[in-house]
Amino acid sequence: MTEAVRVADWPVPENIVAGTTTRHGSPADLPADPQLLRQVHGNTVVKLGSAEFDAGSPEADAVIGTHPGDLCVVQTADCLPVLLCAPDGGEFAAAHAGWRGLAGGVLDATIAEMRTPAAELLAWLGPAIGTARFEVGDEVREAFADAGFECANRFARNDRGRWQADLFGLARDRLNACGLSAVHGRRDCTYDQPDRYFSYRRDGSTGRLLSFIYRH
Repeated sequence: MTEAVRVADWPVPENIVAGTTTRHGSPADLPADPQLLRQVHGNTVVKLGSAEFDAGSPEADAVIGTHPGDLCVVQTADCLPVLLCAPDGGEFAAAHAGWRGLAGGVLDATIAEMRTPAAELLAWLGPAIGTARFEVGDEVREAFADAGFECANRFARNDRGRWQADLFGLARDRLNACGLSAVHGRRDCTYDQPDRYFSYRRDGSTGRLLSFIYRH
């Protein structure tokens, strides 16, 4: 059977279901009907049930849930999805962490909006473009440096004079800097798995993966 969902591998409570759809999945494979965000590579965070959702899909790049039946979802196709969860499952979130949002503080903003202390949160990094495939220019490295990231071990100069950026490492570093040390998930490259994942950089026009976290 073709895999529709990659289940997140992290030690969350049994009332939490989380993961990422593959290219063979769809919204029908999620545990509830999703309320999607209008993602803009920013750092705005919204909460399910808030007024921002009254008019439809709010412009934001992270969403927080707290109640049974809440489903937090972000869409990606090379950007990094980051799921967060309190140890008791009482609070959880999904963040869209492409390089612009990550450098712009989307993870910092999400953690700041959660009532659970960062040191108690669990994080899971979903599939995203890997270092060997993520070539960027000086402006990207400078954006991270300007935002206070330690870039020495996360950007490697290539033979074209550009940089190979480690999106997973940058996200892990930022989570650690916020006080969150329990970071799970493997480096699952979207670009290198065309039979499993969509990749914007590989294919151009393409679909989107849905990374989600749901509370029963």
